[in-house]
Amino acid sequence: MARCGGSKPDSSPCERIVPGSFCYSHDPDRADERRRAASKAGKSKPNREVADIKRRLSELADGVLDGKVDKGVGAVASQVYNVLLRAIGMELKVKEVEELETKLEEMAEALERQKGGSTYGSTG
Repeated sequence: MARCGGSKPDSSPCERIVPGSFCYSHDPDRADERRRAASKAGKSKPNREVADIKRRLSELADGVLDGKVDKGVGAVASQVYNVLLRAIGMELKVKEVEELETKLEEMAEALERQKGGSTYGSTG
């Protein structure tokens, strides 16, 4: 068996021993599969975080209304949760933009292949 022909993010060679040319992480034929798996994984974490924060906010509100939690403590805690929710929202937007950039690059490459290698907007 041989080592994978791919490179790590630091540009050093992949050290995995594989029966073919590439490991799962570097196989160009499995790039779409990896992208879909990463997209699904990336979307699941924020959903759990948001659900957890919503649960905590509900418990916090109940505690304040029941008199078990001081109003000042409740107000500060809810502000912190609000900051967390905004950070999660920003994280989701960044991931969406990254996914759109990837899709646009793939579409541009497909268009370039379809046009026989000419670049979009080129004259000549």
